Parts: sequence; C-alpha cells; structure tokens
Amino acid sequence: MTSARCTRRQALAMLIAAGITTGAQGAAALPAGSLYQSSVTLTDQDGRAFHLADLSGRPVLIGMFYSSCQMVCPMIFETIRSTLARSGASARSGVRVVMITVDPDRDSLSVLKSTATAHGAGEQWRLARADSNGTREIAALLGVQYRRLANGDFNHSSTIVLLDANGRINARTNILGAPDPKLVSAVRALLAT
Repeated sequence: MTSARCTRRQALAMLIAAGITTGAQGAAALPAGSLYQSSVTLTDQDGRAFHLADLSGRPVLIGMFYSSCQMVCPMIFETIRSTLARSGASARSGVRVVMITVDPDRDSLSVLKSTATAHGAGEQWRLARADSNGTREIAALLGVQYRRLANGDFNHSSTIVLLDANGRINARTNILGAPDPKLVSAVRALLAT
C-alpha cells in the first residue's frame, strides 16, 4: 500500500514537473524579436482586454493613431483598408488589423467605437488603448515616434507594420494614400504560407 502511494505521488510529481517544463518550452517557443512577448494589456472598442500574443496564428497589420486626428490618421485607416483590398479576398478574412491610440486619455472605449464605425472598420479590426506606459512600450516596439503638441494634438510617425503569425515584424511602410506594393506582396506571401 505504501509503495503504491509513493508510486502515485511520484507519478503525480512527474506529471506536474512535465507540465511545468512543457509550459516553459511553450513560452520559449516565441521567436526572438516577437512582439507577442510584450505583456501590455490592451482594451478594444468593445471593452475586450487582450494582449498582442492573443493575435498569434495569423498575420496582423498594426498601426497607431488618435481619434481626433483629421489629417494623417484617416489616411492610415484608408491605406490599411486599400492594402487589404489589393492583397486579395483571403486578406479580408485572414489578416487581423489592430490600431492602437497614442491618446488613451481622450480616446475612451466609446470614442474608439465611434472611430471604428466612422472608418468602416469591420470585424477583423480592433481599435485599442493601453495605459500611458503600455502605449509607450508598444510605440517603441513598432518604431513609432509620437509626442503631444501644445494644442493637444499629436505629432506621430505614420508607420504601418505587418506582423507574421508569430509576432515578428515582417514588413513596414510609411507610404500613405495608396497601398505600398511591397507591403501588399508581404501580406500575400504570409497568407500563402
């Protein structure tokens, strides 16, 4: 009886150790340079909290904006929309889009929802916000520079980044107003794999 209990305990200990080891390997499975290693919590226009790692498994187009922007940000939305259209039918269902505000103080969830509606952002789009520190971290990971101006507006780079299914930066563009052919090719290539 005692040896059976020890054997069960030993088996349980081995299973627990195996689970811990497997979990550690799963976390280590993210490639170097994956943005999915970030622990920043984002909240989308529908109030759903998520992390970048929750987007794994499919390509992601990601950019930064602020809702009260009247010049560059609408062009970022339009460029992403036209990039998806030019990339083919599979891009409309196979690519996720995440737009993260640089103005979390003014871009409440209701403002993000209104912005999503105004820009025709469909189900594959998530407009999101983080706290100020998280916003800075995401901007740094994406290579986006921004600063608040005296009038409350923002000066920011207009970078659109394509992540692969593992969260690595596959392509980026600063071209607005029309789809960047290199970005379109990169989207198509990721969808073909």
